[in-house]
Amino acid sequence: MTALRRIGTSLAAPALAVVVALVITTLVILAIGQNPMTALQVLLDFGDTPAQQTQAIVVILNRAVPLFLAGLAVSVAFRMGLFNIGVEGQYRMATVVAAGVGAAVVLPAPLHILLIMVVAMAVGAIWAGIVAVLKVTRGVSEVISSIMLNFIALGTASWLLTGPLRGSEEGAAIITTTDIPESGRFPALNGLFDAIGLAQPRGQLFGFLIVAVVVGIVISVLLKRTRFGFDLRATGLSPSAATASGIDARAMVVKTMLISGAVAGLIGLPDLLGRTYHFGTEFTAGLGFLGIAVALLGRNSPLGIAFAALLFAFLDRAAVPLQFADIPASVVTIIQGTIVLSVVIANEIARQVSRRRAEHGTGQASAPAPDDGATGTGPAGTRIDARQEAGA
Repeated sequence: MTALRRIGTSLAAPALAVVVALVITTLVILAIGQNPMTALQVLLDFGDTPAQQTQAIVVILNRAVPLFLAGLAVSVAFRMGLFNIGVEGQYRMATVVAAGVGAAVVLPAPLHILLIMVVAMAVGAIWAGIVAVLKVTRGVSEVISSIMLNFIALGTASWLLTGPLRGSEEGAAIITTTDIPESGRFPALNGLFDAIGLAQPRGQLFGFLIVAVVVGIVISVLLKRTRFGFDLRATGLSPSAATASGIDARAMVVKTMLISGAVAGLIGLPDLLGRTYHFGTEFTAGLGFLGIAVALLGRNSPLGIAFAALLFAFLDRAAVPLQFADIPASVVTIIQGTIVLSVVIANEIARQVSRRRAEHGTGQASAPAPDDGATGTGPAGTRIDARQEAGA
């Protein structure tokens, strides 16, 4: 029963947030003189033919992969009590440098891809490490420093793209790096559709989906099944208590930000290695900020973040079809924005309910137990129940 209650509490806040967001969006659509049912039909319309339906699935999964990685990067810092707003700059810097290195070398396929991934993770970790060093040595808030580093990263990436790493010709409308050779491109997963008897889509399903799943599993095990993960969560709950128990809180800040930045460095690679094969002025932006929303909706759990990423990707896919139905594409942004606002409020409500439930259990534990003739049985049993209640 305790496990069911814990699961229910975890799911209540995201579910409430989605419901509230849908209600608010319905009112907005009515206010602009459109039919909410039309918008719902567009959201649920995956096409008429099997090929169109599988293509819609590919679009959603391809969009969800970088969102999932962004949510993971943010959630690692969240678990430590850190707010890594700099994910946007970290993945942009990592992607442009990885694109330049990937285009400059020629290696066997597995090694080439691995090199690009290692370079991206290293650059992301270094950029996030600057935030950590400033915090532990000078007490600079990670919020302020990461925001400032976002601007520095965008400017530096622009300079690299138009200068040392430029691959497009002078006067080109779109400036890009040199294309990565075939050996550095991640194979697509379209063979899966034949294996499960589905029609082949027009586009390619990112093979980086496998990497994202592996990273999610590794992060989950690291945070929940290792001593490092326990130290990280303990430091996030109370740095002073963690220090008193022998944990180096300053070192944990640095390690956590390095891991968060390394994961952030992977965000741009699904597109880079699976679709564009270069970094350019039209490369996907804003994924770092969306990662904050995805992490909040997923309650910092890798599994929850995966579902949140799929939901945001599902909404993003509908932006263009909504315009064909004379409904502004900004409706998608409204839904996403209200989900973020609602999940923050719902999480606070859930936290208050859990705290009151724990206080109620503690109050019962402190109450005198009837004398049942078994010395210590009543109070001890009550205290155990109170701990279980608080743990729920």
